[in-house]
Amino acid sequence: MKTDFLIIGCGIAGLRAALELSKHGRVLIVTKDKSFESSSSYAQGGIAVVIADDDSTQYHLEDTLNAGAGLCRKKAVAVLVKDGQSQVQQLIDWGVRFDRDNGKYLMGLEGAHSRRRILHFKDSTGSEIVRILRKKALENRKIKKLHKQFVIDLTIEGAVCTGATVLDEDSGRVYRISAKAVIITTGGAGQLYHRTSNPSGATGDGMAVAYRAGAVLSDMEFVQFHPTAFALPGAPSFLITEALRGEGAVLRDLNRKRFMKKYHPLAELAPRDELSRAIIRETNKRGSAYVFLDATHMNPLLLRERFPATYNSCMQYNIDITKDMIPVSPAAHFMIGGIETDTNGATSIAGLYAAGEVACTGVHGANRLASNSLLEGLVFGARTGIAAAEYAGSAHSHKGDAKGIIVSRKNKNSSLGTARINGICEKLRMVMWNNAGIIRIEKSLEDARKSLEGLSMEISNHGITRRELELANMLNTGKLIVSSALKRKESVGAHYREDFPEWSGKKRHIRIHIK
Repeated sequence: MKTDFLIIGCGIAGLRAALELSKHGRVLIVTKDKSFESSSSYAQGGIAVVIADDDSTQYHLEDTLNAGAGLCRKKAVAVLVKDGQSQVQQLIDWGVRFDRDNGKYLMGLEGAHSRRRILHFKDSTGSEIVRILRKKALENRKIKKLHKQFVIDLTIEGAVCTGATVLDEDSGRVYRISAKAVIITTGGAGQLYHRTSNPSGATGDGMAVAYRAGAVLSDMEFVQFHPTAFALPGAPSFLITEALRGEGAVLRDLNRKRFMKKYHPLAELAPRDELSRAIIRETNKRGSAYVFLDATHMNPLLLRERFPATYNSCMQYNIDITKDMIPVSPAAHFMIGGIETDTNGATSIAGLYAAGEVACTGVHGANRLASNSLLEGLVFGARTGIAAAEYAGSAHSHKGDAKGIIVSRKNKNSSLGTARINGICEKLRMVMWNNAGIIRIEKSLEDARKSLEGLSMEISNHGITRRELELANMLNTGKLIVSSALKRKESVGAHYREDFPEWSGKKRHIRIHIK
C-alpha cells in the first residue's frame, strides 16, 4: 500500500496533523482499535489557554516552567502558550463547544495554575474536541482511516523512515505501507501499570517501535500519576477530574481529616507529583487502599451540571458525590517522556515525526502542568503536520515510490495463548507498579529490570497477533522507563528516588537509543 503521509494513531495530535497534511497529499491514518479510541477522548478537565483579561502567555509560561521543576525546554513552552491561543480559536471556529455563562466563557482553575484559564465542556472536554476533529477528518476526502491495523515496525531505508510493516488483525496478513513521511501519535503507556486512567490501547507501542528503529527517546523516567482516580475495590480506576479540586473539593484520610496542608502550602492544588506522593504516604501509613475526595460541601446542582460524567460514573457504584465522599488513589496517567522531537515534531530519524503524548519536546519538563496535554496535542499536532508536509516536498525526502508488498502471511492463532498472555501482562503491571511507580529506590528498580528481562525471555518466541505484539511493546517500553529511572540518581518532578530525595539542580535529560 502506498500513501503520501502515514499517521499511526488517532487522538487529537494525529487528527490535527492529518488536517494539515491533507492540504498537501493523501493521508492514511492507521489504528489498532475499531473506532477513534484514544486517551484524548477521556480527558476530562479541559484545555489550558490564555483568553482572560487578567491572564497572559507569560503567566502561563511561568506556571508551566514551575510545574516542570526546572527541566522544561523554554523554547517549547513558549511555542505551546503562544500557538495555543490561535489553535484553540480555530477549534471554536470549527464548532467545538466550551461552557459559557451569559455568553462569557467559564474558566476553570486547576493545580499549579496561578489564574483561571481552563476552558472546558462539562467534564468531557477531550471527547468534545475529538468529536469535531473526527467529523472534519471523516468529511475530508484526502484522509483515509484503516482500523484494526497494528504497526509491527517502522521501515528504515538508508537512515530514512519510508513507511511501516503492518498486521491486519482480521486476516492475519502482514504488509508494508510506503509513505513520504510517517507521524507517530499513539499516545502513552499507562497500561504498563496496575492502576491507570488510560484506555486499554495505551501500551507504549509508538515508543517501542521508534526505539527499535533507532530513534532517540528522552526523559522516559518521568511517568505522571494522577492523584485522584476512583479506588473502590473491584471497580475500574477511572479519573476523578482535577477540576473538582479546582472548584473546592478536598482530600481527607480515613478519619475524615484533611491532610494535604501538612505536605504542601497549596494543599489540594499542589502539583500532581506532590499530591500523589502525599496520598501514597497516607495510605501506607494506615494500610488502606485509598483516601477520600470530599465534595459534599459543594453546591449539589453545580456538581451534577458541571461534572455529569464524574457524577454518573460514581453513581454506578452507589456513590452520590453530592452526599458521599469518593474513594481515590493515584493511577498512572501520562507519559511525560517519549520520542525526542524538536518543536516541529521531527525525530532523530529523517522522515519520522511524532506528536502528542508519545513525543517528548521537553514542554512538560519533569512534571506536566494540568490541562496542558490537550493543548500539546493540538499545537504540536498542527506544527508536525506542517513540518512533515514541507519535508515530503523537499528534494531530500523519500518519494514513496516503493511498491506495497505482502511480507508474509502468519497464522492468526497465538503461540502463547490467551491465559499465558494475560498472566505475563499482569505480572508486568505489578512489577512496574510496585518497583517503578510513584516512589522508587535503586533496589526496586534493579528488581524491576531483572523481572522484565525474565518476562521478555518468556515471550521470546511469540507469534504475530495484536496481544503478543502489544505485550512485547509493553515489556520494551517498561525496560526503557526502568533504565532511565536507574540512570537518574536524584529526585525531580514525577521521578522520586527515596534513596536520592534531592535534585542536583543540573538541567539534564536522560536520552536513550540503540547504539
